[in-house]
Amino acid sequence: MAPLMDVQLPDAVSPEAPFVADHIVWNLGGMLLVQQSTPALSYERSASKLRFSPIDHWQVSFLRSGKTWTGVDGRVAENEPGKLEIRWLGYPFRGRTLEASSVSLILPSDLFIDHGGMLRANNTVLDGSLSKLLIDYTNSLEANLDRLTAEDLPKIIGHVREMIIDSVSPLLGRGEDVNDQTTQIGLMARARRFVQNNLASPDLTADALSRELAISRTKLYELFETYGGVLNYIRSRRLLAAHAALSDPNNSNRILDIANAACFDSAANFSRAFSQKFGYSPSMVRRHTGSVEVHGLAHQPPNEQEQASFESWLRTLCFH
Repeated sequence: MAPLMDVQLPDAVSPEAPFVADHIVWNLGGMLLVQQSTPALSYERSASKLRFSPIDHWQVSFLRSGKTWTGVDGRVAENEPGKLEIRWLGYPFRGRTLEASSVSLILPSDLFIDHGGMLRANNTVLDGSLSKLLIDYTNSLEANLDRLTAEDLPKIIGHVREMIIDSVSPLLGRGEDVNDQTTQIGLMARARRFVQNNLASPDLTADALSRELAISRTKLYELFETYGGVLNYIRSRRLLAAHAALSDPNNSNRILDIANAACFDSAANFSRAFSQKFGYSPSMVRRHTGSVEVHGLAHQPPNEQEQASFESWLRTLCFH
């Protein structure tokens, strides 16, 4: 779990005590399904961890056994079996769990950008009929994982997205967008949308974003502090888009063309930045664009351990 958070044993447990846990992840091509069973532990995704992390996805979880308590800005969400928990991984949190078994869906934030980023729903626990419908759908999905084909996945992700939005719609405060624009949450959603829509523009700068949001440079830097700054965020999003292009089997553009589209002035600079971010080169992505099929699901070649790790799946989640 290190890419997401730091975990610790309870104070009463000796560091030498056995720690038996199961963590199984299914890559559904734009959404991860995580089956997890752990002893009691505490966990934290700190502000310092976020600063160097490209992971700002949504995690939607339900417990089959156990109980959890998670705090965000002093507000604690208490989860138990039969309820649905929603958390944004782009904001600090900390908590603890009893011995528990859970199922989680991890989805990229960009799926919800048209709904203001959905950040009002952060760190909430739901137990209404719509949330139970999503739990039932996830149970059915889990039971049929080995029967899915690659063609099924986009439709499944679409269904999950709509059920999540329906479940949290009472929290989104429809009709309150004007007020939200003065808040950090509303500003961040607008900033993400503007950056995503202008990735190919060389005029996408901190000044341009500041003008778009009608805020000072100081406020803008505060907004992007956990992302390592505005320019770091923009570069990260451009590299993510470039990775998506390289991974697309229907994209025949040269690596140099993809680098230019990502506003890099040379293939060498692009390759250097790309390798620093992902741990492998653009040409390696191109070589392995043709993936093998395992139970009908796209699966990375077994010799590419970096690409087949939980962390790399988290990092590449928003490419799809």
